[in-house]
Amino acid sequence: MTSLTGRSLEVDFFRGIVLLVIAVDHISGSVVSNFTLHKYAFCDSAEVFVFLGGYASAAAYTALESRRSGSAARRRFFWRSFEIYRAYLFTAALMLLSGALLMWLRIDSPMVEYTEWPTFLERPLGLVAGIAMLRNQPYLSAVLPMYAFFALAVPAVVPLAARKPVLVLFGSLGVWLFATQLAQFLPSAYADGWSFNPFAWQLMFVAGILGRTQPISDEFHASATARWLTRIAIGVVLGFAFAKLFIESAPPPGYMKQNLASLRIVSFGAFAWVVARAVHAGWIGSLARSLPSVVTIGTQGLVCFIAGTGVSLALDTALRVIPSGHFAWLAGLGADALAIGSLMLLARFWRDRKDLRRVAVPKATQGQPVPAHVTNRRDG
Repeated sequence: MTSLTGRSLEVDFFRGIVLLVIAVDHISGSVVSNFTLHKYAFCDSAEVFVFLGGYASAAAYTALESRRSGSAARRRFFWRSFEIYRAYLFTAALMLLSGALLMWLRIDSPMVEYTEWPTFLERPLGLVAGIAMLRNQPYLSAVLPMYAFFALAVPAVVPLAARKPVLVLFGSLGVWLFATQLAQFLPSAYADGWSFNPFAWQLMFVAGILGRTQPISDEFHASATARWLTRIAIGVVLGFAFAKLFIESAPPPGYMKQNLASLRIVSFGAFAWVVARAVHAGWIGSLARSLPSVVTIGTQGLVCFIAGTGVSLALDTALRVIPSGHFAWLAGLGADALAIGSLMLLARFWRDRKDLRRVAVPKATQGQPVPAHVTNRRDG
């Protein structure tokens, strides 16, 4: 179900679920993380979130273009790229502060190194400059630079995807094939490069754009081909789940996620088709309407992501420090509840805050023109 503003109830619901999963997956003692996607598939919440980002971006761009103009839509996404970059800087600062706090409390945690606080102590100005130029990307802030680039590309990719989807698809595949070579041109202080290679992950973002601009028709959903695809997809999902649970003895190497390995694409594709069928049947919409708090998290995506990084880091540290013994599972479950509850409360607060600001804008301007980045602002 898509509104006049381009928002989809199902997409916001899935974004909310993924943001919650990202938070609990980064808590080492989490109980809920034992039941999330990465345990049963060769993909995880990252693929889902990037795909949904592409879908939501295409929906927002086309809706704004139809309501106002193409130039207004382009300005909005240029501003969105800046917003994401600003959020990246804020998240990086949050990671540094977390590292400083961990060191000050003398907590022995590997997270101290991940936050890059020790590097900051050695060369503060160099690290700050490195963060600003995207050379250094402390811990959970690393996914945001990729999104900033994707937002800049939306005004060019979305109209082309609507007119020439085959060209966009094969162009994206071509970039993905040479992603490891192209990654050498990215500014990076790390030998392994960026944690998320944007030249590889653009394929997932573009897939989301194509999913919005070239939707699957009701006729195809009703066809025998769709039913056979569903059977195959379910078989792939179950086969991968069996492999993850009973065959895989060690986690896949990090470069497979960094460069979006083909195995991850196949795993996500099978999972996505099964979910698409459930959306078409109306099951996901019904579930989303029964869980409005999760939908609200999805609509406030950026602020909930930033908050989730801090919450998960704090709770992960607490579980490492506080002895729990035989009740470790109970402590982990409590941490999950705190993470989920805090994001739900924050999302509702942030939504209400935005609603108040929207009401206040006409009164404050008193008929004067309002900047495009205010009038065109979307949640999340």
